[in-house]
Amino acid sequence: MLSASSTPYEARLAARSGGFDAPTADVAPGFVQGNLAVLPRALAYDFLLFCQRNPKPCPLIGVSEPGDPKMPALGRDLDIRTDLPRYRIWENGTLVSEPTDVSAFWRDDLVAFLIGCSFSFEEALLAARVPVRHIDQGCNVPMYRTSIPTTPAGCFSGPLVVSMRPLAPADLVRAIQVTSRFPSVHGAPIHVGDPAAIGIADIAAPDYGDPVEIRPGEVPVFWACGVTPQSVIASVRPDFCITHAPGYMLVTDIPNGSLAV
Repeated sequence: MLSASSTPYEARLAARSGGFDAPTADVAPGFVQGNLAVLPRALAYDFLLFCQRNPKPCPLIGVSEPGDPKMPALGRDLDIRTDLPRYRIWENGTLVSEPTDVSAFWRDDLVAFLIGCSFSFEEALLAARVPVRHIDQGCNVPMYRTSIPTTPAGCFSGPLVVSMRPLAPADLVRAIQVTSRFPSVHGAPIHVGDPAAIGIADIAAPDYGDPVEIRPGEVPVFWACGVTPQSVIASVRPDFCITHAPGYMLVTDIPNGSLAV
């Protein structure tokens, strides 16, 4: 059982053993978490270019060598195939499986991309006494597809995905200031207020994650989200792809503070 004092290595080992299958918000506080996208080498350049053109939703923190599931710069004994609590397998843009280990699906031509996650700036929000509702409620962060287009690159294009945290107006400026210091994990919010203005029809029905309570007087605040590649995959429909399950991140050995500017 993981505790608030668990190390990143302990979190990865727990996922590897099958003993940890839950969202990683508030796991190993103080360390960077990442969204995962694994694509065939033939698509890797286009996806790298897509990330470079869309740094808010897709801030890259690591790219593997083709066929190599190890990313030693990100963590001790780290294995992309086993060290996330849950994965998604996509074929022709369709979700076909959500395994806890993708060793059986691994191929010599696969390239892994690790993308910064907003879970990493939540430690700074909490330290600044800005409440984080999904942590308080013990659930996954709500995420939504929007009407905001990403910048295309090669075959990749599609809508931006956002995560949402409701805040009281008194906390809003402090939240913007805090998250602006972390551009490698999505940075400042991209929208505050009316969800319909960015194409979200029902704030109580997220496309990914869980709904959270929005209390009277609070406003929804939206950050670009690393689940964006999954909405793009649904549009591009590559033959094969592996991603993380939304909210089930890779916990690295990189301190959050090293990403602050």
